[in-house]
Amino acid sequence: MPTSHARVSAASVCAAALTFSGLLVTGVVAAQPAAAADPIGYQNVRINEVTSSGNDTVELYNAGSAPVSISGWKMSDDGFSPQSFSPSSGTIAAGGFVTFNSPRGLGDSDKVVIYTSGGTVVDRVEWATNNAKPAMARCGGDGTGAWATTTTAATFGAANAGGCPSTVPAAGKVRINEVTSDGADTVELYNGGTSAVGIGSWKYVDSDTTHSAASLSSSSPSATSIPAGGRVTFNSTLGLGDNDSLFLLDGNGNTVDSVTWAAGGAKPSDERCADGTGWFQPSATATLGSANSCSGSGGGTGGGDGQSGQLLGGGGSLTSGCAPEAPSGTGTAPSSTLAWPGGLDVTIADNVCAFTTSTGPEGRDVSGLAFDPANPSVLWAAKNKNWLFKLVKSNGKWIPDASWSATGKQIRFASGSGEPDSEGLTVGANGHVYVTSERDNTNNTVPKDTIMEFDPAATGATLTPVHQWDMTSQFPQLNTGSKDDANLGFEGVGYVPDSWLTANGWVDPRTGAAYNPANYPLHGSGLFFAGLEWDGSLHVYGLNSDGTFTTFTTIATGKASVMDVTFDAGTQRLVATCDNTCGETHTFMKVAASGAIVPDVTYTNPAVMPIDNLEGFAIAPASTCVNGSREAVWSDDGIYGFGSGTSSDGHALYSGTFPC
Repeated sequence: MPTSHARVSAASVCAAALTFSGLLVTGVVAAQPAAAADPIGYQNVRINEVTSSGNDTVELYNAGSAPVSISGWKMSDDGFSPQSFSPSSGTIAAGGFVTFNSPRGLGDSDKVVIYTSGGTVVDRVEWATNNAKPAMARCGGDGTGAWATTTTAATFGAANAGGCPSTVPAAGKVRINEVTSDGADTVELYNGGTSAVGIGSWKYVDSDTTHSAASLSSSSPSATSIPAGGRVTFNSTLGLGDNDSLFLLDGNGNTVDSVTWAAGGAKPSDERCADGTGWFQPSATATLGSANSCSGSGGGTGGGDGQSGQLLGGGGSLTSGCAPEAPSGTGTAPSSTLAWPGGLDVTIADNVCAFTTSTGPEGRDVSGLAFDPANPSVLWAAKNKNWLFKLVKSNGKWIPDASWSATGKQIRFASGSGEPDSEGLTVGANGHVYVTSERDNTNNTVPKDTIMEFDPAATGATLTPVHQWDMTSQFPQLNTGSKDDANLGFEGVGYVPDSWLTANGWVDPRTGAAYNPANYPLHGSGLFFAGLEWDGSLHVYGLNSDGTFTTFTTIATGKASVMDVTFDAGTQRLVATCDNTCGETHTFMKVAASGAIVPDVTYTNPAVMPIDNLEGFAIAPASTCVNGSREAVWSDDGIYGFGSGTSSDGHALYSGTFPC
């Protein structure tokens, strides 16, 4: 639960960022499983090469990290309406190419417009006389580079580099750098080259194919050139919509650059990060005429260097029914933190306002997440206001399993009453779900740090624990009469199997000798690691079947707070997650040679994600791996995303990839 209360810093920080054996930690652009193709993946597809040399071939490239189906797509030129075409494949793989021959032929001076099956413009390119012979291609990066005309050779079905000139023309250094669709509909151009570029005869057009291109000189304010490293802004006379595109044409009618954005619009703006090179992403503040702020850290679409990820919409922005909560307590990441090792793209993975309940319209407070290791198609989620959700995948989104409960189930304390401030959860070896609570929301100034065991097979709309373990007395620092202090207790919990502890030589702090599970006959087959938000420490317990518990030790994670805890069998590491309080980081922990559990390596979130109270984190089991990757899921406790009007507003879940 987000709070502005100052937290006690942990005693140590991760001293070294180590690499797991066999696990790549940099430079990874992992492919998502085929089933996870994102719902607006068409915005990653770009026309990449075209020729009007007789065979009239068009090449499409998928710059995203998920496959995109192009079934039912159509194309047109400047002389015929949209027509079906026969691609070399009905699906474009991540980083892949698809080619087709134009169904009606292409002229020496022509254009190609690509549409989805629903008629949405995906991309377009125009060229002047003879400029698509032998081909016109994107140079400087497939799907992202600047268009170069009359290339040296056609390279259909392969990277364009082999047919590109050694130096991109000066006009190709001019990029659409920022765009708004807020009524003023302003566009910023940026010249990343070393010489001025004349633009007095240039034009632009939006995705409405009935519109004729408008000249920059007729727009206000007008400009005739862009100095090296300079910017020019103009207001579109065509109007720009919430789901639209902008295409920039040079004086000969050749396409220079383009950008496409999804529903929700470029409000306040979409901008390249970094200027002139990066992918487009939503911005929290428009910076027209000056350097881009990159304050949103999200992802849009369009040309760029291809190395930044994209945040892909998944179901519309907030309209009504829930109340986002802005993030609080933002801090910095440990100095040894490494970049996210998985795929660069992230998809919004739930429906807007998906977690409203009968006890209130807040629609937020999705905190802990855990995959069911016995059934990884199930994702469990805890909602602060005493609710438990069983989620399953449907059309790329995590939605409540209607066969269990379409609206979630309320949980109670063992007494059958109270409202647990449910924060973290994990799945035990017995298939039961273990949930932590920081306090009773009916008496929220008093801590109640408990772990509750629920049988998900139990019937009814309300669940009571099979067992409940109360550790409140161990944390007197939380019992000050302040609801903020009471809210800094057990924020996450992870079940760790005895087999991992013994195989890695964990020393039992109670005995000083190698951990022997047989010494604790009532604890089951593993221990539970509860994360304390107050100071980022982990507290290790054996939860006994008679309702008692054994306290083993306290472990420093090197972080100021812990919001979620998970054991990942794939990397054989225990993961302590912290939200914006610690710079959105995940510390993977190992058993050291000394027998103690210590930090191993810390990763940030993918750069495209918002800096919010992202309190839940789960990695799918290695059994789900496809093409070297598996799913990672985050939850936003405040459903804030990048703020009001953005595509992430009102959403709680984000999906990305992590190496196998």
